Amino acid sequence: MLENRVKTKQIFIGGVAIGGDAPISTQSMTFSKTADIESTKNQIDRLKLAGADLVRVAVSNEKDALALKELKKVSPLPLIADIHFHYKFALIAAQSVDAIRINPGNIGSKDKIKAVVDACKEKNIPIRIGVNAGSLEKQFDQKYGPTPKGMVESALYNAKLLEDLDFTNFKISLKASDVVRTIEAYRMLRPLVIYPFHLGVTEAGNLFSSSIKSAMALGGLLMEGIGDTMRVSITGELENEIKVARAILRHSGRLKE
Repeated sequence: MLENRVKTKQIFIGGVAIGGDAPISTQSMTFSKTADIESTKNQIDRLKLAGADLVRVAVSNEKDALALKELKKVSPLPLIADIHFHYKFALIAAQSVDAIRINPGNIGSKDKIKAVVDACKEKNIPIRIGVNAGSLEKQFDQKYGPTPKGMVESALYNAKLLEDLDFTNFKISLKASDVVRTIEAYRMLRPLVIYPFHLGVTEAGNLFSSSIKSAMALGGLLMEGIGDTMRVSITGELENEIKVARAILRHSGRLKE
């Protein structure tokens, strides 16, 4: 039975609405070095042709972060910068991109978190809190292990860090490498927050295994009315991620053409 979609707070990544009654958007991630603007642009063009709404790019070093200004000028899709730990890269990225993926709890002191939040406020861009069962903060990993409860506690902790800085322009993802933990975590968190959810399963596999896991986890959640944007992670051709994501949306009754 298809349940009514859960109404969440609406945010915007570029011109793409996420949450509320907006269509559920699809996204992928480039695999080139982001500083290689030509290669990255070519991959983004391919994703655009495949029907992607958004694209995420890795920011692994300062060179990648500085390249975002030029990449933004030529990208046909809104850009999300994927930041791990290095808050200074987030400060650079915020000047150019449409959103940032980061875990506030992993970037250090509250002063560093505030600096990132202030940069995002200035540019009016959202943050994705990206919780991963395999890399929970130490306090949650030690207490709960890589469980749905640990993932939810991490998400609530990171959300409060942002809320305490008067920042609510964010979405949340809760990713694990298996179907059961993924579904349980999203189900557990959904009644506790109003923020939009990014759906996904970690550890991309081949087309066959990833499609099955994603169809079960993401399709099941979508039919329960949970989810506002999604990515299917598949090793290989980028276009397959969008094809499979759109097929899951279609067969779960959530695709809006």
